[in-house]
Amino acid sequence: MSRSALGDRRLVRRAGLALVVANIRYWTTVAPVVRKELRRWEQRAGAIDDPELRALALSKLHDEGFHAEASAMLATLAPHAHRRDAVEAIVALELLFDYLDGLTERPTPNPLRDGEQLFEALISAVAVPPAVPAKPPAVPGDLLQKPSRCADGYLQELSRAVVLALARLPAAAAITEVAQRIAARSGQAQTRMHAAPQLGTAQLEQWGNAEAQGTGLGWRELVAGAASSVLVLHALIASAADAHTTSAQAEAIASAYLSTCVLLTLLDGLVDHEQDQGHGGPNQPGYLSLYEDRQELTEVLVQGAQRAATQARALPHGAHHAMTLVGVVAYYTSAPGAKSDFAKPLAAHLQDQLAPLIAPTLALMRIWRLAKGMRSA
Repeated sequence: MSRSALGDRRLVRRAGLALVVANIRYWTTVAPVVRKELRRWEQRAGAIDDPELRALALSKLHDEGFHAEASAMLATLAPHAHRRDAVEAIVALELLFDYLDGLTERPTPNPLRDGEQLFEALISAVAVPPAVPAKPPAVPGDLLQKPSRCADGYLQELSRAVVLALARLPAAAAITEVAQRIAARSGQAQTRMHAAPQLGTAQLEQWGNAEAQGTGLGWRELVAGAASSVLVLHALIASAADAHTTSAQAEAIASAYLSTCVLLTLLDGLVDHEQDQGHGGPNQPGYLSLYEDRQELTEVLVQGAQRAATQARALPHGAHHAMTLVGVVAYYTSAPGAKSDFAKPLAAHLQDQLAPLIAPTLALMRIWRLAKGMRSA
């Protein structure tokens, strides 16, 4: 990738300003709502009747709550009048996605069928009906293999919370069609990857090849991007807060953020590579295992960064979207796992490709990690 992709001085200045504005908006108007929503959902998760599901929901909140905090940064693009609704929708959707991720990791006799049924809750969450329904979106009673396991309603309540908040956003109808398509594709990618230990990767490759048609991505990149496409949904929710958003713009946002999600998924695997090697083995395939060697992975990441950068800067508020891209890369390449012998050269190369735009965000991430380490010591 050419260093000029994110090296334009005007873009660097605009992105730097966007970073400052986003942080001011985040800490003054977004973070308080996020904290309130996380407390509310933690209390609700603690009331789940089934002890296994309660433990899963609470562990996701405690271990991965940062996902919701980070995702809510996208709501800083929302006009102030609709920002709270955007935050509520993003937080609930992220918690729903993380919970579903945990549920579909568990082995079942029919992982594809059960995964598809589970992810109906995600698809329903981003469906905006003409009028907000009086009842929660329907979720099949056998989602968790036993009807009684859905009795707590936590899954349905998360889904309904997204529906209610999204329905209050002025351009919700403009994003609904693409959001449902993205949600369905994300569910398929997650389900099929989690089913690989039982069913092998041939079913994943066949599905990925079909889905990749017309996207400009290879099947492995499509699978990786789709798997973390909840970020695409968050970006669409933020755009729905702007009354001027059109369906064509929603499609462009979805395409750009899919490219960013390819990097997100592969970098997540990269920083966990050594840990996964120690605990997984051949029966636990990950996204990196789909590539032959580090050289091939490096080429995919570099090309992916170029594609994501080009698409992000072409969007309305392109500097803000470019900031999100470098935020994803900075977060993962500053993680402790990025210092391993396997990951370090690749992380350094990717940082270099995104210079100089990544420098301020990378510095903030390093300070945040240092402060976090001192608090936990």
